[in-house]
Amino acid sequence: MGYNKVPCIAFFLWQFISFSLPYHSFAIEVDANATAQLLLDASKGSSRPIPDTLFGIFFEEINHAGAGGLWAELVSNRGFEAGGPNVPSNIDPWSIIGNETFLIVSTDRSSLFDRNKIALQMEVLCDTQGSNICPSGGVGIYNPGFWGMNIEQGRATNSDGLQSLASANVIASASDVSNWTRKEVLLKAEGTNHTSRLQLTTAKKGVIWFDQVSAMPVDTYKGHGFRNELFQMLAEIKPRFIRFPGGCFVEGEWLRNAFRWKETIGPWEERPGHFGDVWMYWTDDGLGYFEFLQLAEDLNALPIWVFNNGISHQDQVDTTSVLPFVQEALGGIEFARGNSSSKWGSVRAKMGHPEPFNLKYVAVGNEDCGKKNYRGNYLKFYDAIKHTYPDIQIISNCDGSNGPLDHPADFYDFHVYTSANDLFSKAHKFDQTSRNGPKAFVSEYAVTGNDAGKGSLKAALAEAAFLIGLEKNSDVVQMVSYAPLFVHTNDRRWNPDAIVFNSSQVYGTPSYWVQRFFVESNGAALLNATLKTNSSAQLIASAITWQSQDGKTYIRIKVVNFGNSSVNLSIDVTGLDPNSEQLTGPTKTELTSTNLMDENSFAEQKKVAPGNPKTLPEGGMDVVLNPYSLTSLDFLKKTVSLRMWEADASSKSSI
Repeated sequence: MGYNKVPCIAFFLWQFISFSLPYHSFAIEVDANATAQLLLDASKGSSRPIPDTLFGIFFEEINHAGAGGLWAELVSNRGFEAGGPNVPSNIDPWSIIGNETFLIVSTDRSSLFDRNKIALQMEVLCDTQGSNICPSGGVGIYNPGFWGMNIEQGRATNSDGLQSLASANVIASASDVSNWTRKEVLLKAEGTNHTSRLQLTTAKKGVIWFDQVSAMPVDTYKGHGFRNELFQMLAEIKPRFIRFPGGCFVEGEWLRNAFRWKETIGPWEERPGHFGDVWMYWTDDGLGYFEFLQLAEDLNALPIWVFNNGISHQDQVDTTSVLPFVQEALGGIEFARGNSSSKWGSVRAKMGHPEPFNLKYVAVGNEDCGKKNYRGNYLKFYDAIKHTYPDIQIISNCDGSNGPLDHPADFYDFHVYTSANDLFSKAHKFDQTSRNGPKAFVSEYAVTGNDAGKGSLKAALAEAAFLIGLEKNSDVVQMVSYAPLFVHTNDRRWNPDAIVFNSSQVYGTPSYWVQRFFVESNGAALLNATLKTNSSAQLIASAITWQSQDGKTYIRIKVVNFGNSSVNLSIDVTGLDPNSEQLTGPTKTELTSTNLMDENSFAEQKKVAPGNPKTLPEGGMDVVLNPYSLTSLDFLKKTVSLRMWEADASSKSSI
């Protein structure tokens, strides 16, 4: 999928004086005796409802998923704050156009914004006349964005990197800009370059201060700031929830660098930003707490807010001192749910969303169960939240799959990163888990290590088998999400990931395509399906009944063949009323490839992706499962109308 064209960019900055803008393959074994039988009970009484929230997504600010990714801001380090609060400071990735005979660039603490005081001062020594004439094109600074800014207009053209795609002049008298003044222009691109940069240049002698320089495409999703084609990748898996903003990003390596929601709301230019010291990069926090809530609403997904509970990787707050963190969490819930006259609800309303967001779930920390203060801190949060918001569902970090928790919770969090064979075996992880007590939230799962590569077929098939197992145990596992979601190819902090992108391109890994097979499972009905085999075939299957948007009812069977032999599958369906119900079809959709370690790439974005559905012969109860494949079969369930014939009235006996 290519990047949507961005003909216009809204550009603004705060300034003092005026300036000018110029393999591993597998052998297929044919075993004539490799057969399997799927016994399927389609009667209404044997089915069980699947939670409407079973499959969702987990967004963490890792791999530049947000900054330089889903968040469409093109300028990196827009407020010059990334170098820290002390001056002089590093302005990276900003660079200087011209040498020290023409200009001097430095930072100072002269910004008008209280929460981000750093500004950039540019003293221009050259001029349009005199002994020190500025070079052609002027002098100034430029920003390359996040490994290049994607600017597109019309047909792509070759560029040497020096082509001017768009320019505008900002002209004002000295009196107009003797104090900080906001300037905004609309830049319309006249060409295409996927690695563009933004330049601020002048040929006039003087001193100019810059702060909060932004370049935002005007065609973001609904104007909410989300990069369109990345948003669309999320929308197409129809997530029913989104867990955010982390992950380790929430904790921080140290508490001083943890994500704090209050610092990420309000006008973008007033946000201080922060250094994410786990994944080691700066974020301006344009994608903040409000934007995450908006993203959930735009996706028609329920937000699941993960907040810091006074614990990071390296330090933690004692339970006796954790009350300020509890108050911060309560304030965050009020920001999302409070009415527009409440303290924090009024802030949300001023940001353009007077109606409350639908926040029903919160997670107290991330992977903190083993920390010495977690249980004590957790109980402080639990009691305070339940007292004020008794309907909020609270998620504990402690795993309750092997035994009861020693503290109250509505859900417990379960994470698993492992090899392909191990994850395949974990499809049965929750078979024996107690159905009493809190439900399971499998918020992070993936195949990692040598089996995964950068997103392999092998990893995806093991994950598909695991998901089938979770689907079959959805009476206790009520929410599931893959991790991580996004990766910018220039900042791979983790392998593999579901969605890969750069400034102008995006594709889904095989793990992404597996999730597409489970879209219809949310809110469906799980059918009783038993798989029998006469061989050592590595198979797992499930069956659901689901309804399409046009009201038609389907039975979907999903089967993973994790072995290197084809298997002849026979399907035996019982429980249908022979007088009023029948199945037609099926259509078959398959995910497989020629090599087990095949991956997708920008050059071959759908090398490992589902093919177009194929209609099998009517009846279709005997299916060949290809080696190393995920197969989905959809049968249309029809209601048959029967006419009741009566004998002629004259032949009826009378009393």
